[in-house]
Amino acid sequence: MKPGEAGTYAVRRALTCAFAIAPALALLTCVAPDARADRIENGIAVFSALDKVTATIKKLEVPINETVQFGALKVTPRACYSRPPTEQPKTTTFVEVNEVMLDGQEKKLFSGWMFAESPGLNAVEHPVFDVWLTECQKPKRSVAQQQAPQPGVEPDPDAAPPADDAYDSPRRRVRR
Repeated sequence: MKPGEAGTYAVRRALTCAFAIAPALALLTCVAPDARADRIENGIAVFSALDKVTATIKKLEVPINETVQFGALKVTPRACYSRPPTEQPKTTTFVEVNEVMLDGQEKKLFSGWMFAESPGLNAVEHPVFDVWLTECQKPKRSVAQQQAPQPGVEPDPDAAPPADDAYDSPRRRVRR
């Protein structure tokens, strides 16, 4: 190399790398926002529960933050999310399952996320009972309501948010 060519070579190399990376970055910025699917909050979590002794399966429709008892198990869903019908299914719920012991005390069996598309992944397995998520029902807001406001209508920033149904409750974090 002649004197002064080192700087020119470095500039050429940097420009070559920039031109090679720019199309990939442009592709990512164009694709990334469309790839994200908004989740839909639902008011009811639907579980299937199996009693292994009697070989009966029961459908449990449990409102969020309410408890339903199946045999010796108490099932309490805390959240239930799904995706719009145009997206790939992904239905999840955060649920707490307690067992009522013979002396009346409750023992925590499960606290975590369940996935309807993978029922064996985080199902509650008990010697007598099994519980797994099947679906979520009663969306709190329809997909159309979750979209941007209509064109020509400007939202009022001082307006109070619309009152939702009875399933809305303040979220709280439980620390143990």
